[in-house]
This record gives sequence, structure tokens and C-alpha cells, in this order.
Amino acid sequence: MQEEPKTSFLINFIVRAVVGMGLIFFVNQYLEYRGIALRVGLNGISFLTSGILGLPGVAMLYGILAYKIL
Repeated sequence: MQEEPKTSFLINFIVRAVVGMGLIFFVNQYLEYRGIALRVGLNGISFLTSGILGLPGVAMLYGILAYKIL
């Protein structure tokens, strides 16, 4: 019975991370199409951030890059 919460957390983490990485990929493509130089890298840090924090984590990554440009 103790395996259930660990498995549930792991599956939830992986789903959030994969969805987050897909979102980063498509937002990067859209921004490149629009000519906006704002790209979040597809790497381990963005994978962990999107996996742990979900969509707000992806928004945070873009927010950090936008703040860096200012």
C-alpha cells in the first residue's frame, strides 16, 4: 500500500514535465515565428522546473527571461 503514493507522485511528475517541455517547445516555435528573441532552453533544469511546478513553472521560466532582457 505504501507504493501507491510514490507511484502516483512519479506519474504526476512525469506527465507535468512532458507537458511542460512540449509547451516550451511550441511557445519557442511561436515566438521565433513572430521574431521575438525569447527562448527557454530544453534542458534538465527546465524539465525539473516544469515537472515540479507545472505550468506556473514554465511561465516563471519565460518571466525570468523577459526580466533579464529589460
